[in-house]
Amino acid sequence: MGRVFVAGSINMDVVATADRHPRVGETVAGRQVLYFPGGKGANQAVAAARLGAWTTLIGRLGKDSFGAELKAFLGDQGIDLGYVRETAEAHTGTAIITVAEADNTIVVIPGANGLVSADDVGVVPLLQGDVAVSQFEIPLPTIAAFFQRARGAGATTVLNPAPAQKMSPELLALVDILVLNETELGFLAGRELSDDDESAKIIAVARRLQARADQTICITLGRRGVLALAGQEEFAVPGRVVTAVDTTGAGDCFVGALASQLADGVPLRTALAFANAAASISVQRMGAGPSMPTAAEVAAVLSAG
Repeated sequence: MGRVFVAGSINMDVVATADRHPRVGETVAGRQVLYFPGGKGANQAVAAARLGAWTTLIGRLGKDSFGAELKAFLGDQGIDLGYVRETAEAHTGTAIITVAEADNTIVVIPGANGLVSADDVGVVPLLQGDVAVSQFEIPLPTIAAFFQRARGAGATTVLNPAPAQKMSPELLALVDILVLNETELGFLAGRELSDDDESAKIIAVARRLQARADQTICITLGRRGVLALAGQEEFAVPGRVVTAVDTTGAGDCFVGALASQLADGVPLRTALAFANAAASISVQRMGAGPSMPTAAEVAAVLSAG
């Protein structure tokens, strides 16, 4: 069995709930303010760890109260934090999130996440069979260094390019499995897409983005499920209809769950169905990191059909 190594962001999510989102220039009354462990890197690591994968997180925290709380929470999840550094140069990453009508808006202040460097990922003991995961909340040169090291060791690289930003062809070519939604796919491929577009159109855009003949691109479509372009093969995984409470972290849950299954040698199609079920559980709970399900919970959902 392989291991999961996540190089990414660690944030404290400050969540305000309201009946609706404010318009520009408008103030609305909120219901409550909540504090949840978050950050795409931390969320993905929590998801993988709760699902049974031996998981290491690589990142940075500030030397402040948020950093101390996050470190305690992540340690309680069984995540190896030996490569998480504390720095006095910046505050712990923070996300300001508004949740209304089951949807969210997010403003992320990177803080210490912006200091994660090639040196931080250069000492990680990756081996063949491991899975190296990253996202776009740490510097892109750091991700490239991480993936170069991973591919040299025979590990599988998984990139979640969110929040979406342009990346170099060289970085894209280092990615074995790209996991993104239709909006991010359209942005990276220079084509406008929506979740109402037909599957054939979405796959055609994915083919334009594909950097290598053996590269896999997985497009998450919420309730519509997942489309996958695995090399030249294309297939769909049906979605699950649930009543969403908070979609924050759902994509991270999917990525972490997928990584946990790949590390365990599970075939891609089966791993995607598992990840889809895991994400459907997470949206029925408040918060990002704390909403991640266990393996037993996902197994129960899958067995129930």
